[in-house]
Amino acid sequence: MTQFTVVYDACVLYPAALRDFLMHLAVTNLFRARWTDMIHDEWIRNVLKDRPDLVARQLDQTRQLMDANVLDCLVTGYESLIPSLSLPDEDDRHVLAAAIRCGADSIVTFNIKDFPKSALEPYGIEALHPDEFVLSQMGLAPNLVCAAAKRQRANLRNPPKSVDEYLDCLTQQGLVLTSNELRKYGDLI
Repeated sequence: MTQFTVVYDACVLYPAALRDFLMHLAVTNLFRARWTDMIHDEWIRNVLKDRPDLVARQLDQTRQLMDANVLDCLVTGYESLIPSLSLPDEDDRHVLAAAIRCGADSIVTFNIKDFPKSALEPYGIEALHPDEFVLSQMGLAPNLVCAAAKRQRANLRNPPKSVDEYLDCLTQQGLVLTSNELRKYGDLI
């Protein structure tokens, strides 16, 4: 059975709240979430640059937990494809190469312009904003998305968040449409 497969770009793994939500969604088995060590390196490097209060060891632990909890998440063997690919930002070629290698349907990214349709279409891949991606998952299985949101919210203890505070946080992470849709299911979150 083929399952919808996505590659998470580093930019959607950078903000902790969004990364955590995407990880909770990944374990629902609605889709296959994939990434690479290079994608890990990129989001970790950017977090450390912006957050001098954190140390690499903390983020390496997050990396290990991600890899341990999402079945078959790491894409390998894509590096030889990188030089042959053309994107507006050459530094994004590794993401497309990974998507091609693992047969991904989509790349989940905030940087839609960096993955133009003309470059992805020959490989049957599309770039999806994380809000569009999660909203599509809501359309398929709202109960599973709500359960993932509920698990994430339950883990937020320092400080705990009400449903409204949690959804406001998702809105701040760029999931505006998703937050609005989740509000309809407030009792389940």
